[in-house]
Amino acid sequence: MQRLIEVRTYRLKPESGTRFEQVMTRHALPLLRERGMDVVAFGRSRHEHESWYLIRAYRDQADLVAQQDAFYSSAIWREGPRADVVGCIEDYLNTLLWLSDAAIDELRTAI
Repeated sequence: MQRLIEVRTYRLKPESGTRFEQVMTRHALPLLRERGMDVVAFGRSRHEHESWYLIRAYRDQADLVAQQDAFYSSAIWREGPRADVVGCIEDYLNTLLWLSDAAIDELRTAI
């Protein structure tokens, strides 16, 4: 079975990496998981100090849109860690691709 993967890469503002990591790991990622999103991996880029990634898996594009619309419009996000997370980000880019369940499982453990 193939699933749609979203690789979101973030370029952070200078000196905001520590704060970003703390807010993401302590607040944002747990909220994403509580809302049913399949968070495959999260971490710092190995080649650029101020770059980070978040990889999530979805059934298809409609599932991605539905889950993200519900989450990012929710009060728990908007009144929670949103301002702290967004305040660290200079820019971000999303890339979508289809991967097998086996490849997704490899991403979970390899990164």
